[in-house]
Amino acid sequence: MRVISLLLGVALIAVVLWDAFETVVLPRTVSRRLRLTRIYLRTTWLTWRRIASAIGSDAGRERFLAVYGPVSLLGLSVVWAAGLVTGFAMLQWSAGSHLVTVSGDRATFLEDLYMSGTTFFTLGLGDVHPVGRIARALTVSESGVGFGFLALVIAYFPVLYQAFARREVRLTLLDAWAGSPPAAAEILRRLAAAGELHALEPFLKDWEYWCSELLESHISYPEIAFFRSQHQRQSWVSALATMLDVSALVVAGIDGVPTWQAHLTFAIARHTAVDLTQVLHAPIDYAADRLTRDDLDRLRGLLEDAGLRPARSDEADARLAELRRSYEPFIVGLGRSLMMPIPAWWRQGGVKDNWQSSPRRPSDQHL
Repeated sequence: MRVISLLLGVALIAVVLWDAFETVVLPRTVSRRLRLTRIYLRTTWLTWRRIASAIGSDAGRERFLAVYGPVSLLGLSVVWAAGLVTGFAMLQWSAGSHLVTVSGDRATFLEDLYMSGTTFFTLGLGDVHPVGRIARALTVSESGVGFGFLALVIAYFPVLYQAFARREVRLTLLDAWAGSPPAAAEILRRLAAAGELHALEPFLKDWEYWCSELLESHISYPEIAFFRSQHQRQSWVSALATMLDVSALVVAGIDGVPTWQAHLTFAIARHTAVDLTQVLHAPIDYAADRLTRDDLDRLRGLLEDAGLRPARSDEADARLAELRRSYEPFIVGLGRSLMMPIPAWWRQGGVKDNWQSSPRRPSDQHL
């Protein structure tokens, strides 16, 4: 039993430390499915999502889902710490539990666990202390690991929140361009109505960089994908879908609108959708079809009412259909997996933008 405890303790410590290294330090995704962090996130998210599905109110459900991201990070830290404390306690027990207690009784595994916990969190209470070279060496080793682990976790959280903040800044700006929730046709309609179609190219360029940063940050730290936006009817999935939709419309052909920047934005946005689907192990919905033939005719009619001239030909239809097939299965899968609704192609009903939904009275507008 002592030998088994030794092997299990070493294995547990190695698994936790390697998992923390891959999650926090290693700046790239890990394709291996059997990982402690992946098992933890998948198990807790499925449970959290099941509970959220039972909440009838959309606002209440969204508030509940918004808690998962921060709570999951704290929970993951607890899982790592518990694994290391238990692993070192097993090593102490396998070495013979050479500990001196206050009562003078022979140390049991509970004393080993207590000693491991106080050492790992650098409490140094002194009511239980090691005797013998092996017990002392394990105590010193664990205190070093505990100090480094706490420093790593403290440094980890600000990095995640900085990446989250960078993602949300541009996502919030999308409200005035595309509405809430965003819609590809709304972007084109608003620009055409204002006579500012020339602003579409720099707009798509800015979002090209946003997609690139989204891909990099969410591959390095997949946990950020579960952090939800601070405003209702917004999400990074809906923003990504909108960029793909508007780029696909421009590439398929709109008279007088250049296509080169749309090609570039579409390429990185699709790359982001495909890679994050794989990283998050979201299902791929190959049957996804968000734009039927009748919907396409209505979409073109809305664009024409705004003064635009979208291409109407079999070639344009085939081109748009090909583009949609290359990203819609992944976008729809991400939306369902994360419970983030995929936006429509055009604005539905008379929903106000988030910036128009302020509770302030007209008399307060000068403040």
